[in-house]
Amino acid sequence: MAPQGSTKDYGTGPTKISAIEEMALPPSGLAKTKGASFVEDFLNFEEGTAPQSLIVALVMGTICGVSAFVYYKILWGILAFVWHTVPNNLIIPYFPEWSWVLWIPIVGFTMAVCLGLTVKYMGEPGDLAYTVKCVHEKAYISMDHCMPMVCASQFSIIGGGSLGPEAPLVAICACLGGWTSRTIFKRTNRNIVRKHTLMGMAGALAAFFGSPLGGSLFALEVNNRFGAEYFEHIIESIFCGEVTLCVFRQLAGLPIAPIWDIENPKLSGSTAMDVFAGAIIGVMGAGVAALFSVCHKKLMGWFKGQNLLPNDNAVPRALVGAVVIVILGMLVPQTMFWGEYEFQTIATMSPASDLVHVWPTTGLFGFEMETGFHAFIVGVAKLIAISFTVAGGYRGGFIFPFFATGAALGRCLHEFYPSLPIPLCCLGFASAINVAITRTSLATPIILCFLAGEPNVLSGVLAAGLVSLFLTAYMPFLGPQQTRKDLEYSAFSQDSDPRIEEEDHHDEPAPSEKAPLVVV
Repeated sequence: MAPQGSTKDYGTGPTKISAIEEMALPPSGLAKTKGASFVEDFLNFEEGTAPQSLIVALVMGTICGVSAFVYYKILWGILAFVWHTVPNNLIIPYFPEWSWVLWIPIVGFTMAVCLGLTVKYMGEPGDLAYTVKCVHEKAYISMDHCMPMVCASQFSIIGGGSLGPEAPLVAICACLGGWTSRTIFKRTNRNIVRKHTLMGMAGALAAFFGSPLGGSLFALEVNNRFGAEYFEHIIESIFCGEVTLCVFRQLAGLPIAPIWDIENPKLSGSTAMDVFAGAIIGVMGAGVAALFSVCHKKLMGWFKGQNLLPNDNAVPRALVGAVVIVILGMLVPQTMFWGEYEFQTIATMSPASDLVHVWPTTGLFGFEMETGFHAFIVGVAKLIAISFTVAGGYRGGFIFPFFATGAALGRCLHEFYPSLPIPLCCLGFASAINVAITRTSLATPIILCFLAGEPNVLSGVLAAGLVSLFLTAYMPFLGPQQTRKDLEYSAFSQDSDPRIEEEDHHDEPAPSEKAPLVVV
């Protein structure tokens, strides 16, 4: 830290130190400006400065956007081939209708074996918890995990597991972000490399959700338990999210627009009672998440007791998980896959024939969401599917699966209290459950309201998320989430006496007399 009276400055010139004499320089790599102008820092390419971050964001956003597009095209191509092309051309013309449902276990168990072999022979892919751990400890994720994650997550998703592509994309783009920082830009400062890793994570979620602000905030919040503590990297991460979003969506031909239409017309506004109702929904959602966390911990304990957790036993582990996933999928088809597109069918209680991925959509008994009790069954079954998917060693994200769970339980709640708006019930429940698990109280409501095209329900959905965050503050689901160890240094200054002064300084000169607020 710089001594008092230093002629150096955290700002844009030596004349500024007189205005903030007692401020010490920030830790290495945190100063956003060092030279006298943008051009000077750009020419010097000073570490961590705004010009360098701009260039890095453009390069990294392009790399991550192209990578996300390749992952997306492969995933959707295989999904369409396995779940639609093959059935339409090789099963429907030649096999009786009663046998069609057997396609679910055939694909499910085949993909489980492929997943297990990938983990056993390609190496540990990691998961969201591992990504968060690396961000804190190493500041980057090794590229050794990139290809195993690509293959393992593809098999997991194609097999119908209740995990989605969001976490794999986060891990992949985090790998690329750290690699770009260390290899292309030759960065060695831990905090700078961490910033670039977070920029990659932000780009992945911004591109995937289509919401640059919500997706980028999610990537920052998920590392800690009570808000984004890597605050000095927020702006650069959001900017990289914007770049990645544009590259990915343009290449994929996808609009930046909502994908759900829960109710028409949309809510024209909210009331204070809607916000209060959102808070109550937050209490219920927190309870559901707490119950899920307890049950999942016991399930993981059972898997551990059966010696299924070591990677050498990845194949039997995946098969055990696949048994439950397949059975639930045959009984309640709405539980299959990660829920991004199933959400629409669940939230509107539409016919199962509207389900996008699974085939056949009728399952064994033609289950339909016709009543509030059926919605409750879908919600509970989805939670069971998520738990066994995670325990079975499948790789993927549980953000959308919890969204789908919240939609089902929200529809159940609406059946009992029809005066509550359906979007508030579904999105509020989804927010509460997801926030309790991922600790992303700001990003989750923004993402949900964007995807549903319901901006006027944001206040209630935010209330649900915030209440859930407070109620589950002592219930961490992702172990590596932690408070920053360097937080006191990242605040840029040291206060020798942090106590406030008494309110009796009436004769104290105005700020303009003591020190100029704006230095020229």
